[in-house]
Amino acid sequence: MTDTSGLPSPDDQAAVDASTDLVHRVRGTVMPVLEVDLQPGQKVISEGGELSWMTDTIRMTTSTSGAGQSGVMGVLKRAVAGGTIFMTEYNAEGGPGTVDFATKMPGEIRPVAIGPGREYMVSRHGFLAGTQNVKLAIGFQQKLGAGVFSGNGFILQRLSGQGVAWIGLSGELIEYRLQPGETIHVHPGHIGIFDATVSFDIQMVKGIKNMLFGADSIFLVRMTGPGIVWLQTLPLPNLAHALAPFMEREGNQSSPASGGSLLGGLLGN
Repeated sequence: MTDTSGLPSPDDQAAVDASTDLVHRVRGTVMPVLEVDLQPGQKVISEGGELSWMTDTIRMTTSTSGAGQSGVMGVLKRAVAGGTIFMTEYNAEGGPGTVDFATKMPGEIRPVAIGPGREYMVSRHGFLAGTQNVKLAIGFQQKLGAGVFSGNGFILQRLSGQGVAWIGLSGELIEYRLQPGETIHVHPGHIGIFDATVSFDIQMVKGIKNMLFGADSIFLVRMTGPGIVWLQTLPLPNLAHALAPFMEREGNQSSPASGGSLLGGLLGN
């Protein structure tokens, strides 16, 4: 198992560049933003609510169709996979334009090339934007029951079609290249994106003590190569759990009579 820890390899980046004639860049570090330049006739799609800012020449078209899905069943499948009911298409009219999509959490934005033999499975909410021929659908796992009850709602998005997709994941991205038959066991919340050639199965942790007293999830994802796996270091449930004690403390200090948490804290001293 090879750990390449981070940025795309030259071969991966060359595949991305060859898959689109769009000029794009990721700006920033901890809270990055994807910036895509569009010429008249070029288009990029995203889920509803992902737009951060755009130039005056960019036009938006929002509908329930898009990303290879249409009709009631197509929309429902996208929603179950963690996507939105509405998709938005951006195109430039009257001249070049730029559209930007910022991350909602500290993390990374990763471009991936999609085409025949290059499909990916992505954690729900991981899809940020894509070129117009990228398809977004639900990715089924072998054990649906374990996926639903694995603590993080382990339902994946499947990226297929032709073009480039940009994936926004939380924390740092750690890359592993699994050889055929090579296996890694991963907490469900750390799954970011991986090649569709990687087989995966959700398994219950063995041992009653591990299940009852362990601090980790009672489910692990068993991933077997060949293929590349990108793991995210900051699962959102972990962040929420870490912040929960402070949120409860703030809630206890806040009241209409005290005029808010800050003033209430001052008056309480």
